[in-house]
Amino acid sequence: MDTQQESLEMHERLKGKLEVKSKVPLETKKDLSLAYTPGVAEPCRYISKNKEDVYKYTAKGNTVAVVSDGSAVLGLGNIGGEASLPVMDGKAVLFKGFANIDAIPICLDEQNVERTIDTVRNIAPAFGGINLEDFKAPECFEIEKRLQDLGIPVMHDDQHGTAVVTLAGLINSLKLIDKKAGDCKVVFNGAGAAGIAVAKIMLKYGFKGENIVLCDSKGIIFNGREGLNEHKQSMAEITNLEKLQGSLEEAVKGRDIFIGVSVKDSLSKEMVKTMNDKSVIFAMANPDPEILPDDAKEAGAFIIATGRSDFPNQVNNVLAFPGIFRGALDVRADKITDEMKVAAAEALAGVIENPTVDEIIPYALDKSVVPKIADAVKKAFEEQK
Repeated sequence: MDTQQESLEMHERLKGKLEVKSKVPLETKKDLSLAYTPGVAEPCRYISKNKEDVYKYTAKGNTVAVVSDGSAVLGLGNIGGEASLPVMDGKAVLFKGFANIDAIPICLDEQNVERTIDTVRNIAPAFGGINLEDFKAPECFEIEKRLQDLGIPVMHDDQHGTAVVTLAGLINSLKLIDKKAGDCKVVFNGAGAAGIAVAKIMLKYGFKGENIVLCDSKGIIFNGREGLNEHKQSMAEITNLEKLQGSLEEAVKGRDIFIGVSVKDSLSKEMVKTMNDKSVIFAMANPDPEILPDDAKEAGAFIIATGRSDFPNQVNNVLAFPGIFRGALDVRADKITDEMKVAAAEALAGVIENPTVDEIIPYALDKSVVPKIADAVKKAFEEQK
């Protein structure tokens, strides 16, 4: 039986992966009075006088909403709210299993930016954080940006979880190829949510815009190219300052690092051969990468990472989001800043004390990751106060 069929049968047998358990007994009349009426009125009175007491008397401070409209689910595309539910409750399982955070799937039956923003604002009182999941670009940028004033951390994981883990892998890759971030020439294939977020965190870390070229399905992005949306245009203004034009094949030549967040088989062995010595390839298209690791190695790549668990160096967001939210919730952060994300990436990279070409990123099930990232995130937030 293959994994897909086995997973399908597990979901049918269990009717999903989540359940709600009470922290208190309900065996006696007193139990009922304490858990519900009349006793429950007292914490309500306190919270009505001081909203901050909601963190003292409820589960808000350790509860995250996993919100999706199902418009960009895995590699399945726009499949809607109901079909996204197995992914969202899976995300909730990861929150609980890795960071002991209680997470609730919220799957929306609409894909309107304004109504989505209003919905999240209206449910925010019950949650200590909001994890946005599987929203398509460019809508995801607008939704996340406009929810930053909620007073609780809001993060689109498809952007920033991917960015943090990728940067962590690059930090350790730089050690192995003995190059500095600012000296590396980088090419991206894919300029959607993940690609732009990865590029931005790399710039924040010290990679140089003049050394970065982004490509989308129409080729190289440059300032002056017609038809760019506002997000691609903003990247065109700070990257590819030489205004290189053409296809991915042209963009790859003489590059040190390839970042793929696009489609399978988009990077050929012939392209890899035109890259610099000790080239680094992050081929993260799922389930099939832009180039298979064996082909990349054969073409001369030095380090290869993918999004798959059956190859070394899996770029898996579970290495980032549980620890980021754990740290943010613990310090009651009002948002997750760029500094907190970079700190998370540096902490994640630091888990690997002696990186090798086949171990630049910790294993996804490494239980030491979350506390280290959480501590780094907390420290970064406190330093920004």
